[in-house]
Amino acid sequence: MDALTLVSRPIAAPAALAAVWLCCAAPALAQTTVTRSETVPAGKQARLVIVPNLKKDCSTGPMPEIKVTTPPKSGSLITKAGKLKTPAKYRCPNKDAEVQAIFYQPNSGYTGPDGVVVEIKNSDGEVEKRDIRITVGKDDKPKDEKKSTTDL
Repeated sequence: MDALTLVSRPIAAPAALAAVWLCCAAPALAQTTVTRSETVPAGKQARLVIVPNLKKDCSTGPMPEIKVTTPPKSGSLITKAGKLKTPAKYRCPNKDAEVQAIFYQPNSGYTGPDGVVVEIKNSDGEVEKRDIRITVGKDDKPKDEKKSTTDL
């Protein structure tokens, strides 16, 4: 049989297309999701995410891309870029790296639950989804340390 005969078979074409679609679609759907919790004092800013431009082999790569897919309902996000030295316990210790970071700022006077979901494309091109559950608590600093049950 020649190639024209194989292509013109009505039953083989849909089955072949379905097989190709399933093979190609499965890897695109695979994505790592990490869920974690953060506690943020009321009125304070807290860093939620920081991603360096380092590849798995510790060489520098393109800047990571951070995409907010679900913004917070009771606060705002601030994106910052800069340069930091990686911590000694990081997989690439004490290495200068360009970084992307996201900080959370709760709305004035707000305490309670909030959350954000971001997708991070690292320097190796891998995408990770982070579901960050935020608890905004009252500021722990006592306003008047002299007032206690034993002091007058």
